[in-house]
Amino acid sequence: MNKPMPKTAFYIMSLFLRCRDLIRPRYRILDEVDIRPGDHVLDFGCGHGSYTFIVSKSVGDEGKIYAQEILQLALDMIGKNASKLKLENISTICSDCSTGIPDESIDVVLLYDVFHLLGDPGAVLKELRRVLSPDGVVSFSDHHMSGQKIISGVTQSSMFRLSERGKYTYSFRKC
Repeated sequence: MNKPMPKTAFYIMSLFLRCRDLIRPRYRILDEVDIRPGDHVLDFGCGHGSYTFIVSKSVGDEGKIYAQEILQLALDMIGKNASKLKLENISTICSDCSTGIPDESIDVVLLYDVFHLLGDPGAVLKELRRVLSPDGVVSFSDHHMSGQKIISGVTQSSMFRLSERGKYTYSFRKC
């Protein structure tokens, strides 16, 4: 990924994204992803947690959501809000690629609005393949990229194949 953004820029972006989330709720995008109670989900490049908190409720107490982000400030915000909401199934990971998550332990990876920022997308895809369970899915959305760029960006390495295309997301599975 690129360098983390300055604090002021992050706070401005977070405010903008909260307004966006009110106008276009994130659950509409997540409706295209089969997230079940008990699932383990990785929100890769989670930002301020637009999806993290919705997924936390979806997976329930038996599930787990890993919020991964390069910016510690974002993870601190998520941790503070998770504590306020008494959500104990959220873990944060500060990294631009390596997650430290055990092999094949993730049911769903959310890769939303971050792929276009990655400095080494191949390394990230390799890490996501490593942590994704054999039946797991990478749910991908990036409004900065065309559909063809999304598909070729994820499938060109032959680690993933397109399994489904929704209104807002592309779903990929391991090859």
